[in-house]
Amino acid sequence: MSGSGGSHAGAFKSWVAVAIIFIGFTVGGLGLPLGIWPMFWAGTAIVAVGGVVALYVRIMADVVVAVPPQA
Repeated sequence: MSGSGGSHAGAFKSWVAVAIIFIGFTVGGLGLPLGIWPMFWAGTAIVAVGGVVALYVRIMADVVVAVPPQA
C-alpha cells in the first residue's frame, strides 16, 4: 500500500499520549499479579495522566481517513 497517498500514522503528539497510556497500563499490569498495590495504583495514575494528555493534544481529532483504492 505504499504510495497510495493515505496514512494512518497520526501525529507525533498523539503517539506520545498513547505511549504514556501504554506505559501506565504496563506498570499497573505488572503490579497487579505481583501484588504490589502501590505499583498498580501508580500505573493507574499514569494512565489517567496519559488520558489528560490525550485530551489536551486532541487525539480524537487526529483521524486520517483512508482513500479507497481506485479500481
